[in-house]
Amino acid sequence: MGTSGGGDGSVEVKRAFIGAGCNRIVNNVSYGASDFAAFGSQNAVAIFCPKSAQILTTLPGHKASVNCTHWLPSAKFAFKAKHFERHYLLSGDAEGAIILWELSVLEGKWRHVLQVPESHKKGVTCISAIMVSETEAIFASTSSDGTTYIWEVAFPSTSGGECKLSCLNSISIGSKPMVALSLAELPGSNGRIVLAMGGLDSKIHLYCGERTGQFVHACELKGHTDWIRCLDFSLPIHIDDTTETILLVSSSQDRGIRIWKVALRGDTKEENSLASYIKGPVLVAGTSSYQVSLESLLIGHEDWVYSVEWQPPSSASGEGVSYYQPQSILSASMDKTMMIWQPERTSGIWMNVVTVGELSHCALGFYGGHWSSNGDAILAHGYGGSFHIWKNIGVDSDNWQPQKVPSGHFAAVTDISWARLGEYLLSVSHDQTTRIFAPWQNEASLSNGDAWHEIARPQVHGHDINCVTIIQGKGNHRYVSGADEKVARVFEATLSFLKTLNHAVSQDSVFEDLQTGVQVLGANMSALGLSQKPIYVQAKQETPSRIGNENLDTLETIPDAVPVVLTEPPIEDQLAWHTLWPESHKLYGHGNELFSLCCNHQGNLVASSCKAQSATVAEVWLWQVGSWKAVGRLQSHSLTVTQMEFSHDDKLLLTVSRDRQFSIFAIKGTGTEEISHELIARKEAHKRILWACSWNPHGYEFATGSRDKTVKIWGVENQSSVNLLLMLPPFKTSVTALSWIGLGNNRSNGLLAVGMENGLIELWNLFINRINDRSTKAPPATAALFARLDPLMCHVSAVNRLAWRIPEKSDKECSNLQLASCGADHCVRVFDVKDLAFGLHKLPRKTGTYLS
Repeated sequence: MGTSGGGDGSVEVKRAFIGAGCNRIVNNVSYGASDFAAFGSQNAVAIFCPKSAQILTTLPGHKASVNCTHWLPSAKFAFKAKHFERHYLLSGDAEGAIILWELSVLEGKWRHVLQVPESHKKGVTCISAIMVSETEAIFASTSSDGTTYIWEVAFPSTSGGECKLSCLNSISIGSKPMVALSLAELPGSNGRIVLAMGGLDSKIHLYCGERTGQFVHACELKGHTDWIRCLDFSLPIHIDDTTETILLVSSSQDRGIRIWKVALRGDTKEENSLASYIKGPVLVAGTSSYQVSLESLLIGHEDWVYSVEWQPPSSASGEGVSYYQPQSILSASMDKTMMIWQPERTSGIWMNVVTVGELSHCALGFYGGHWSSNGDAILAHGYGGSFHIWKNIGVDSDNWQPQKVPSGHFAAVTDISWARLGEYLLSVSHDQTTRIFAPWQNEASLSNGDAWHEIARPQVHGHDINCVTIIQGKGNHRYVSGADEKVARVFEATLSFLKTLNHAVSQDSVFEDLQTGVQVLGANMSALGLSQKPIYVQAKQETPSRIGNENLDTLETIPDAVPVVLTEPPIEDQLAWHTLWPESHKLYGHGNELFSLCCNHQGNLVASSCKAQSATVAEVWLWQVGSWKAVGRLQSHSLTVTQMEFSHDDKLLLTVSRDRQFSIFAIKGTGTEEISHELIARKEAHKRILWACSWNPHGYEFATGSRDKTVKIWGVENQSSVNLLLMLPPFKTSVTALSWIGLGNNRSNGLLAVGMENGLIELWNLFINRINDRSTKAPPATAALFARLDPLMCHVSAVNRLAWRIPEKSDKECSNLQLASCGADHCVRVFDVKDLAFGLHKLPRKTGTYLS
């Protein structure tokens, strides 16, 4: 799963989990002959294994959002690629760059091979390719800049060799860009290539060329009345012993699908078929000419048809030389359905034989559908960044059943929080959802560790969510979230979630004490997606009576959720609708959008801050957990407080701000519900915005991180004064996230995780010298680089938050730690940090010691 080492090689950092959603754009997903799927997640190319429903890795390299991916070979050529040792992947982004990647199948390692030299001036809209031999491929790319490039790429015959790239042609399209492409070898033409392009002018343009020369415009196919969204050539189909044809399927925003037949001319016999009445243009390629005709028109979708794809051929012989091209087409539409079309045996009329879809009301349909390489599964990606897989598990007849898929946010992930005992990780995002990820421990995983899955989506909101904190202390699982509104909202776990968590962690007794008093089974969505109303246990069988027209579909008649106990990881339909938590309180008081939240370790106090341009708005509010009364308003900063954290004993609250200062407040309970607070220190700590802070879990030392690329370690003396103990060497970019964990019972030693704006993460070993003898020459603190995580494991955009999973009390050695991170690249990540030499408790490594 990927490792990364420290200075002396005795540190092992493994990738435990990646959660990410798919960019909301057509052509973004590609299914390879490797049986892996690729997709763009913000600026990264993510690779996932449909069999294990886990994202395996993300590839950094793009500087803009990834628009499209294409495997070489794709699933269409899987019958040729059984013995391939290396597979390749093309990815194009919103700034016009195209990158070629190499996957070594045996080692499971990825390599950035090259960036295509002539980049498009605007975003890449589509990439299509064919394998012309085992070591050669031709690919074409289109862009909204109105150009199409055609390239030939020669792959090395040995591992680690160079790929050779040559540009065959550049075609200028004009003012109406192309958004769909497909390439094929013309039958019986000795290697001539046909390129089909479609786009905003509603026509299909066919170009012919040789593998060495120019591509010439051959003809146009008219019939669609709106944008062409997808094109796909079949492999050559043998009609009889002599005639070979290829079929082209096209889909459009006119909701229709058309099948075009391209047949080698020479046979003048009249056919009693639709083609004899609807003769199309003649395509001339060298000395050969081909008759193009409309074979069939498929009507069935009720909205734009974004993708169509021929079922991949199955190999008909052991050598994989011959193949059989199935007469089967998969289409995906914005009407929330995917359909499989096949010709009826007797009449030959194409019929819709399978329909699968997404039922949740909040979905907006599918952006694309793809066959697995052996044709027994279909994959769709939807508006909500979500994946859907259906597998045909029928023996004698078709039986398509939904399967587990990887999932995640489809916008920047802004905050994360571990559950009190570390059973799960809660994340919030600008995609307006809150999600819970957990290792499903009783699942037979393909990897050695537990397979992580999204097990609940407690909040589906109407505003971008900026911050979250889980309430510590005993009682039911609760959290507070803050969004682009002036209200913080409190949510409480449902009975169905607590029982689902039992199945996930395989410890039936853990949450039984919580379940006894819980009367809320689940929650329903409100009409505007703001407040979520509880569904009570005793009312679960009741059906609401409807007045008037039962079929009236308005915002007020959103269907009721059906919360159920999940015994295996849920699929998208269940997550989006049936795993909501009810909102129990709203916290009013802030003047602007919420920005930061934190809870103390006892679980009786929550602090909140909001976006601010003045001192009065920048105050931090304190809330009493339970009564949810505002019990304090702390004034110190003049701009937004970006992060807050309570000290290990809850006596001090640390706040850092855009005004370049940190503040420390002494917090005291007076025995009643009243709280007294006092500002004991305020200091301009850095030259730029402070983004992050973290306390030493065993003492009164804390770290601050800033846009000025520095991390500073401070010590609080006598709860009154603050001194600078240490400054780490400057980083290459802004420091955006920090998290400090203590190691074992050694109060002096700790591990600080540092997250940066470029997505990289480093671990630093810190040692605090607690000797009070002033005569000693020992520095107050020392630090050494413990591990620098491999860029392939890290984020590709800013790290927004880091959080160590608090180790269990029984794990005294603490040699196995888990670090969670979230970032602007839409990803939630969990890393296993293992010290092979148990050196976590020793003095810092000799990889460089930095003194104050």
